[in-house]
Amino acid sequence: MTISSSQAQTEKNELFFNVLEERRSVRKYDNTAVISDEEIRELIAIATKAPSSSNLQPWRFIVVTDAELKAKLLPIAYNQEQVADCSAVIIVLADLEMYKKVDEIYSSAATAGYVTEELKDRMIANTTKQYMALPAERLKEIAVFDTGLVSMQLMLAARAKGYDTVPMGGYNRAQVVELFNINERYLPTLMLPIGKAATPAHPTTRLAVDQIAFFNEMK
Repeated sequence: MTISSSQAQTEKNELFFNVLEERRSVRKYDNTAVISDEEIRELIAIATKAPSSSNLQPWRFIVVTDAELKAKLLPIAYNQEQVADCSAVIIVLADLEMYKKVDEIYSSAATAGYVTEELKDRMIANTTKQYMALPAERLKEIAVFDTGLVSMQLMLAARAKGYDTVPMGGYNRAQVVELFNINERYLPTLMLPIGKAATPAHPTTRLAVDQIAFFNEMK
């Protein structure tokens, strides 16, 4: 039987919505499960299709797969066992000087034929001027917001590939900075264990849409 394009699209949509429904914050992991470096690179590549302010992509990732290093992260994460038992911990960093990549980013777009050389030069000049004039707190706000976008995509990409995750803000940021000797240009924003669930995550409820969405007014 031939599947029509509309049927195929419907099936793709259903698969996508299944991923959204199936994503759960998992805290119990199978400590024998392994995710290859290549798989992690693929997940990150998919995740970085996320949007970002002026396409400056202010996200960086420290991928921790070494068991001894994960053990060092355990007390830093207040002994939350998922850090040690998961297959990998991805520490998401915000680049607080993201505009310093503007030449590379827009030159790449020009090479790919997405923008003209003239537009590239104008975008580089305008973006550099705009971001360098912003106060540090605003740059931080932008970078942290964008790392939230990429982190959500990373979690969904992992679920689509059959892996589980749990976003963690509960850890000692200063100790992460010390452990990895992170330059002050980069701010750790999220710790993300990835692996195979040892036990299913429990279901949760959400506030009703009518409680949180207001059409044409704020109640």
